[in-house]
Order: sequence, then structure tokens, then C-alpha cells
Amino acid sequence: MLSLPPTMRVYAALLPADMRKSFDGLINLTRGILGHDPMSGHLFAFFNARRTMMKAVYWDRNGYCLVAKRLERGTFVLPPANARGVVELEATELALIVEGIDLSRARRRPRWSQTSTWSTSTT
Repeated sequence: MLSLPPTMRVYAALLPADMRKSFDGLINLTRGILGHDPMSGHLFAFFNARRTMMKAVYWDRNGYCLVAKRLERGTFVLPPANARGVVELEATELALIVEGIDLSRARRRPRWSQTSTWSTSTT
């Protein structure tokens, strides 16, 4: 199970990546494809063409951390990407994708609503 803090932003490149790449190769993909600073503390995920393997890299204050997962059966079901082939996920969404959950049919229920009338006056 991938456990990430909910404040960590997750960027996934959905264009196929070469899974032979390690730290330096993925860092270069982060700069080139995703257009982000790899030392930002965010997690950057990459998938192979068959979507059976995922590698992710992030900076954790004193070095890079590399996470990899290879599926023995099935494929990762990924959400649609923007025009550049990138999608921003929440940490919980990536964890569910890695665990094999298909989010395309999942429905998020609202947890709060903004009220139009705020009572700020005191009587």
C-alpha cells in the first residue's frame, strides 16, 4: 500500500515512459514532460505503454525516493489526461489506482457546502 500525506500533490504523466529509467531519467522526465521542479516535494508518476508498470519519484528533504510497482495481471486504469498527457491526482486517488481500483465509476460525495449566508454580525 502506498501511503502519502494528503497534502502531497501527485502528477502523473500518462504518455508511455521507458521503465528502464531510474532516478536521473525520471527527474529529467519530470522537468521535460511534466514541467515541474522535481525537488518541489511533489510525487511524479510514470507508466509504461502497456500500463502494467508504474514508477514514481519524489524529493523527501535530503534525497530522491523511487517507488515502483509491476502488475502480474491486469493493467492500471488511469483517468483522462489534459492535452499534454498529464493528470493531477490526489494522493488517495493514486493509492487506489496502484491497488487496482477503477476510479472511472467512482463517485465522490460532497463533504461540505459553502453557505451563501454567513452570519458575521453580533447582536
